[in-house]
Amino acid sequence: MMVKKKTTGQEGTKQENHIEQIDNEADRNTNYQSATGTEENENPSGMGTETAESTETGSDSPDKVVPDEKSPEEKLAEMQDRYLRLSAEFDNYRKRTLREKIEITKYASENILLSILPLMDDFERAISHLTAATDISSVKEGIDLIYGKFAEFLKQNGVREIESLNCVFNVDIHDAVAKTPVEEEAKRGKIVEVIQKGYYLQDKVIRHSKVVVGE
Repeated sequence: MMVKKKTTGQEGTKQENHIEQIDNEADRNTNYQSATGTEENENPSGMGTETAESTETGSDSPDKVVPDEKSPEEKLAEMQDRYLRLSAEFDNYRKRTLREKIEITKYASENILLSILPLMDDFERAISHLTAATDISSVKEGIDLIYGKFAEFLKQNGVREIESLNCVFNVDIHDAVAKTPVEEEAKRGKIVEVIQKGYYLQDKVIRHSKVVVGE
């Protein structure tokens, strides 16, 4: 009888341990389901968050205002105003440039005239001394000095004399005013006398030489 009781006691202990394990597993399953259910309720299938974000974004962004298109009359008025402004600006520009051209043409010779004025002073002094001069050589020396200054002035401004005497007649730079017979064969067709000198301005002929040609 004692053995049977011991065996019965061991079997009871095993049953109690088995029941306790079953209860523990049931508690764990309950806790797991509770945790999973909470997460699913907070974000079921991940769609709730996206929907909320979309709603918030839509509520934050203001409605786009589409500007009203101008009527044909307004567009035409704007184009006419722009045309009138451009026309007025061009007219002002044309008047200003015309006025500048007139001023440039009017005073273009200012620097040259300023350079000639000292020569005019020299001529006036020479004329004033002519009446009281007793030595003609000093008068001649003064005139030669003025002539040298004037020739240097022309040279500085690009004016130079055309070489003509004893040169072959050239219609591009010479004007024949007369012909004269010559005895020497070498002088035929050449210039034997210069009536009036010609001049270049840089490379341009500004005055032809008036010459006599031998024949």
